[in-house]
Amino acid sequence: MVLTVAVDGRALYSKITWRLIPYIFLLYIVAYLDRVNVGFAAYDLQRDLHFSNTVYGTGAGIFFLGSVLFDLPSNLMLMRVGARIWIARIMISWGVISTCMMFMHSKESFYVLRFLLGVSEAGFFPGMIIYLTYWFPTQERARAVAKFMTATSLAGVVGGPLSSYLLKLDGVGGLAGWQWLFVSEGIPTVLLGISVLFVLKDGPAKATWLQPEERVWLEGELQRDRERFGASTHHRLLDAFRLPALWVLAGVYFVSQVGVYIVNLWMPLILQSFSHGGERDAILIARYATFPYLAAAVMTVVVGWSSDKRNERRWHIAGCLTLSALGFAWAAWAHALVFALCAMTLAAIGLWSMMGPFWTLTTSMLSGTAAAGAVAILQMVGGAGGFAGPYVTGRLRDATQSFTGGLYLIGAMALGAAALALVARSKESGPVVESNR
Repeated sequence: MVLTVAVDGRALYSKITWRLIPYIFLLYIVAYLDRVNVGFAAYDLQRDLHFSNTVYGTGAGIFFLGSVLFDLPSNLMLMRVGARIWIARIMISWGVISTCMMFMHSKESFYVLRFLLGVSEAGFFPGMIIYLTYWFPTQERARAVAKFMTATSLAGVVGGPLSSYLLKLDGVGGLAGWQWLFVSEGIPTVLLGISVLFVLKDGPAKATWLQPEERVWLEGELQRDRERFGASTHHRLLDAFRLPALWVLAGVYFVSQVGVYIVNLWMPLILQSFSHGGERDAILIARYATFPYLAAAVMTVVVGWSSDKRNERRWHIAGCLTLSALGFAWAAWAHALVFALCAMTLAAIGLWSMMGPFWTLTTSMLSGTAAAGAVAILQMVGGAGGFAGPYVTGRLRDATQSFTGGLYLIGAMALGAAALALVARSKESGPVVESNR
């Protein structure tokens, strides 16, 4: 019997948003905090373990080598066993590794633990992006992704004050402040990973909190969306590798992740280069560093809304990257803390705000295993950028005793990526964005 009860689509998407986004938002805040908290601990690690800028940059970046190697197989496993089980596995394992960071005592243990953290976390972000495609069609997705992506910026807002508090526990219980930082932020991840088994569902068909007519209507909308944008014709893993636009977007994403992790992992030290370098200054810098993340969180939602309202992706991506380029160039020129902070805020706004339109553009082209593969491929390329940014910045800092060269370099790269975003094309449908119309 065919259900004839009318469904209010807007009310249904609002219901799904309130049910899913706050929870996965929390998951990603915890994930991102475990990934970048080493940036807040950088000063203490250099002081206590005598790490050079090159050692710190290498260890901070080596996380992404582990992620790059295992993102694709992890994402394919998610498609096989389901999001609920696999995301829970990812969170529990990386929470354990993050907690073990408290035991590092040398550069070798730093490298090994950061690499294992990347291996254990591999597949989480791609899995979350794919998971959102199970619930939101293309015309709703940029806003959903943008709301989810604000977790990466708000992790900095939460992480700054939290990290500064935990660093004050230096000496309590015989532990250094940075040890308290890692153990206090790793254990909650394990607990949240266990909760995933009870909270997440693997799609509308298994969501008992939806009415039967809502499930039928939503699955129909998602199927029509895949057919409309050609995603239903690109569902095998090989299809992802054959799509030219994907490799153009991979270049864009590589540059964006170089920039993102320069902000995440080096901004506290960049800002601290304008201070006197004392312990109190390190704690204050951790607090100041929350402002760029807060501004980025607000603008990520605004840009996602604008992208969906105009049904346009490429110009939004290019505009955001141009803004980040200006921010990095200003930071390279700045000679005072307040100007450096404002400059890094512009860079952060541009880099985070592009994510909603970027992932909507990507996931509108593919479905099924191809979509999982495409997101994993982009994460692998982005992971290479995540390693390159911190590593090269550290090397340049040690060689020149300045951040200027690295900041000008990423500014130029961001301008190039903005131009690249405008030429992204889908072989079958011409301009990718215009195929949405």
